[in-house]
Amino acid sequence: MIKNCDRDKIVQNLKDADCEEELIRKFTDEMDNGRVKQALRLLAEHREDLLEKYHESQRSIDCLDYLVFQIEKNYM
Repeated sequence: MIKNCDRDKIVQNLKDADCEEELIRKFTDEMDNGRVKQALRLLAEHREDLLEKYHESQRSIDCLDYLVFQIEKNYM
C-alpha cells in the first residue's frame, strides 16, 4: 500500500512521465493491493511505449536532417 505522504509524489512523477489517468489509477490500485510486480509491469510497458515513440521521433529527425543536407548540397 502506498503511504499517503508518498502518494502525491508518486502520482506527480507518473504525470511527469506522461502517464495517462487510467494508467495512474491502475498503478495505484495494484500498489494499494500489494501487487508490486504487476504495478512495475505497468511501468515497464509504459516505458516501452515511450521508448518506441522516442525512436520514431529520432527516425523522423534523421529524415529531416538528410533532406536538409541534400538541399544544402544540391541547391546552395
